[in-house]
Amino acid sequence: MKKEQDKIEVNGSITEHIPVLAETLAEQIKLPPDGIMVDATTGQGGHSILFGKTLGPEGVIVGLDVDKNSIQRAQFILKDLACKVILVQSNFSQIREQLQEQGIEKVDFILADLGLCSAQLADSRMGLSFLQDMPLDMRIDKRIKQTAADIVNKTDEKTLADLIYEFGQDRASRRIARFIVHERKLGPITTTGQLAKIVCRAMGKTGQSKRRRIHPATRTFQALRIAVNDELENLKRLLDSSPGLLNDKGYIAVISYHSLEDRLVKYNFKENKSENIYRIITKKPIVPTREEIAENRRARSAKLRIAQKQ
Repeated sequence: MKKEQDKIEVNGSITEHIPVLAETLAEQIKLPPDGIMVDATTGQGGHSILFGKTLGPEGVIVGLDVDKNSIQRAQFILKDLACKVILVQSNFSQIREQLQEQGIEKVDFILADLGLCSAQLADSRMGLSFLQDMPLDMRIDKRIKQTAADIVNKTDEKTLADLIYEFGQDRASRRIARFIVHERKLGPITTTGQLAKIVCRAMGKTGQSKRRRIHPATRTFQALRIAVNDELENLKRLLDSSPGLLNDKGYIAVISYHSLEDRLVKYNFKENKSENIYRIITKKPIVPTREEIAENRRARSAKLRIAQKQ
């Protein structure tokens, strides 16, 4: 199958969206024409359209996404598919409830791409990127009450350090938290640019070094995003719900982007294998080729794991 690429307009500019590991997924998973797929992270619809083109009029795609804008863009991209398309603004932790609401008991394929899409990173309303100065928000789902700014400005130093260490795996977490608390005494920290500069000062780095693989603020931003969106707990709920929703021989595929996510997927698959529920298709996670990474830098940390219900 040919990889689909969509150009998405965000804040007046065009952002290209390329679904990660799309060709690999298409090689590994074949759906029947009347198959039912859940795209648990619909995004711009890149993966859904890939599989949707193989489904006939009896096939169904249920797309979930917490980002209202993503749902709207996916509606446009998927509108010409022959299969039935149901798009719902919902966290994938609610997969069981959403399928029940649609009268669907079992599905053939559950896919979750846990990465952020290019449009979200470019959207100043999201406040996810330190490459531009944005409001310090980080809520993928705007129905969530607490923002990253709330955490940064109101959380005590120890709790903030623990959060950065646990979710960002940054050994400098205590120093970073100390610098944040010092700076917020001088005035509230309200933008991603402010926070990135504070973290860089804490690390004694500018963030401009070409030798460094990641920006000094990357882990702190990851930690705050995970905390704001309750990402790991939601992933656990998705993984726990999936065995009861899959048909026999149905597939679950998860693309993760950091070790915290990948570890949850790995151990969930292993536990289900030990109980003779899953057969693990990917003995080791599949990673993008050099060619894919060159075309799509966001894919560089992606790891794909696939299991099949026995």
